[in-house]
Amino acid sequence: MKPIWYSLDVSLDQLNDSGKNTMSAHLGMEFTEIGPDYLRIMMPVNHLTRQPYGLLHGGASAALAETVGSVASSLIIDHSKQICVGLDINANHIKGVRDGYVHAIARPLHIGATTHVWDIRICDDHNKLVCISRLTVAIRDKKE
Repeated sequence: MKPIWYSLDVSLDQLNDSGKNTMSAHLGMEFTEIGPDYLRIMMPVNHLTRQPYGLLHGGASAALAETVGSVASSLIIDHSKQICVGLDINANHIKGVRDGYVHAIARPLHIGATTHVWDIRICDDHNKLVCISRLTVAIRDKKE
């Protein structure tokens, strides 16, 4: 399979370094795999990502989904000509998680000239489905 990425000259270290001083770093997100047509990230379930009942906060799941999908879109575009920004996200929370890590994988449903649509599945450490999300990313030309 031919990779979907604009450039194959990116590493997990570079992706993780690019998130320093952002919400993804604050929540402990870490990119773990770049496949030919997918991107994987993980996040701890801890005091920063739980809601008052002790379960993974739905907003943390949405933040994880938006992060992995947006970064995946950024790997497809030519940064000298374009930018990408989140346009719409939805998340269906399937199962509660109290500890460990959650792992998200983003795969494209549509890669167009002006939009990308991502299917994002979040699972727990036992590969049980926790959340299904769909993210639409707008692709815009850079303004001079």
